[in-house]
Order: sequence, then C-alpha cells, then structure tokens
Amino acid sequence: MKTAVTDLLGIEFPILAFSHCRDVVAAVTNAGGMGVLGAVAHSPEQLDIDLTWIEEHTHGKPHGVDLLVPTQFVGKDEGGLAPDELRTLIPEEHRRWLGELLERYDIPPLPDDGNWRSAVGGMRIEPERMAPLLDVAFAHSIGLMASALGPPPPHFIDRAHASGIPVAALAGAVEHATRHRAAGADLIVAQGTEAGGHTGLIATMVLVPEVVDAVAPVPVLAAGGIARGRQLAAGLALGADGVWCGSVWLTTEEAETTPVVKQKYLEAGLGDTVRSRSITGKPARMLRSAWTDEWEAGDGPGPLPMPLQPALVGEALARIERVASKDAGARQLSTYFVGQVVGSLRTVQPVRRVVLDIVEEFIDTMERLDGIMRD
Repeated sequence: MKTAVTDLLGIEFPILAFSHCRDVVAAVTNAGGMGVLGAVAHSPEQLDIDLTWIEEHTHGKPHGVDLLVPTQFVGKDEGGLAPDELRTLIPEEHRRWLGELLERYDIPPLPDDGNWRSAVGGMRIEPERMAPLLDVAFAHSIGLMASALGPPPPHFIDRAHASGIPVAALAGAVEHATRHRAAGADLIVAQGTEAGGHTGLIATMVLVPEVVDAVAPVPVLAAGGIARGRQLAAGLALGADGVWCGSVWLTTEEAETTPVVKQKYLEAGLGDTVRSRSITGKPARMLRSAWTDEWEAGDGPGPLPMPLQPALVGEALARIERVASKDAGARQLSTYFVGQVVGSLRTVQPVRRVVLDIVEEFIDTMERLDGIMRD
C-alpha cells in the first residue's frame, strides 16, 4: 500500500496503533504498521526501558511516542503544579464523596507496603514534568511524535523537526485541525466521537472529509470506530491517507489490559460506552460501569478539571483494580478507555493476526468496489 502516510513514515501499511503496551507497539510495527506508545503515565526511567525494549524487538522499524500536551489545565498559569500542590486544591467534598463510594462498594484500602502504582494518578501534562519525558523520547530512534489535547507547542515542534521526526496532532473538530496545521504539525489525526479516550462530539464519517479539505496538503489519519478492513477502506475513501486505531488492540493477546476489563470488553455491546470526565477531568470515552454511572449521578459533586481529577481518583482506581478479579463491587466499578467498536471485539487474537485481518478485508473491499465500478 502506498499513501502519503506510508511515504512519510516509511511503513508498509497505513495503520497506526496507539497503545500504552510496549508489546502491542512492537507487534504492530513488526506486522507492517506503526505502533505508537502512549507515554503520558510513564516515568522517564520506565519510558527509557520501554523504548529500549521496543527498539530491540523491532530491529530498526519505525515506531512512535504519544504524549498529552494540553493547552488548558489547572495550574497552567504557574507553569504546572507539583503533585503535593495539586492535592491541596482538591475539595474536601470530593474526597469525602469518593471515600463513601468506595465504602459502599466494599473496596479495601491499599496495603501499607507502597507496592502499587496508579497510571492515572501519574499522568504527566505540566511542562516541567513533561520535559524529562521529551528528553528520553528524543534520545531514542523514534519515527513519530504525537501530541494530544491541543496544538503542539513550539518547543515540541521545533525539537522534533530538528531531529527529523514528524509530528502528529489529534483533532476532534475542524478548528482544532487548522490550529494544528498552523502550529506546524506534519500529520493530523481526525478523531471522531466513536473513539476511545479523549474525544469530541463529531462522528468520524462527518469529521474526516472536513478536516482533509481544511488542512490539505497535510496528510490526515482517520480515527474513531476503526477496527476492520472495511473501516480502513472507508477512511481512505473519505480522503485520509491512513488510520489511527486504539481500541482494537485492547483485547489482543499482547495487550496488558487487566483480565476483568478485557472480559468486560468481550461481553460489551456497541452501546456500552460513554463519554465521561470521571478519570482524567476531560471528556473521554470509556466502558460504561458503576464508576461512570456514580460520577454522572445528580447527587454527586461532579468531576474536577484536569489534572485535579486524576490526582483525586488515581489511588481509588488502583484500589479497585487490585481486587477486581475477586471482588464483585470492584468488578462493577471497573472500567477503562475504549471506543464504540468494543461491541465488535469478540475474540482474543495475536496483534499480527488483527493487522493481517484488517489488510485482507481491505483488499476484499477494494476488489468488491472495483467490481461495482466495472459492472
């Protein structure tokens, strides 16, 4: 396959895979696409370990790194706040409500040994905390830097371009895409509301052609609701030069999705997701659960803005995850980011098989369309 994206990134298939799991990143890269490691919750040390591992297992094939670089967050005017400073800004009402929620669902406290880690509570979005991650990323042989939640800042763009690394930016609306282009992004990810994680309100089918027209000749990736070859063909038909997928990898053999959440994904229907601010403080699509329902209930305090919400709920989510496999209350609360395609994820397969299935169905689809034109 040959598109502007395959040429830009040096890959065989115009399939980019966002994942927090290094095994998925490497497997997609080795199958001919490009894996992009979501590193917002990594420490600099862990990012270095994971990128080194990916390089060792992909043997020079291009892969990318994705970081959250939002333009609006609590503490922005001060250049970002330290974790201890953030915690002082959390209202007591929210602490009390969350404590009562965990008590109602019989969620036990964490052990005193400190042997736990919260990916959500460790989110890094402030400039001072992001800088070490950028240092690590640019010290490795990456083929793409991706920025979410706002136009890539000048220092981000300049540093990437100085290293010969293209920059991708995610957009949920046309005006976001044009700002990304003006900032100097080399690739725009037009992400429809069907997508998992942070997403807007406009559907992929509507958003992609509008973004393609607005940012031409900058290439566009279609994102949101893409897990099959027919959806890849649809994205290209809308004018995109490739696709950006995330949810489809969450039920693969390599994915580090927790067993409870993975099983809930496999049992979910197309309508079992919801956009909620209950984890990050910004609207993100995730699996509907007792957790999202409780936060949306009218008698609660409502989510806090980013990054106060992840600072508030990080430990609570770690407590839930620790006992979800054996505790009914924790299983009810368990959730994670995922798009509407979760309803079509029915089996656990290796990543390579998923990539090949997408490509094979794409070829069948193109042959079918070619037959329609001939007839």
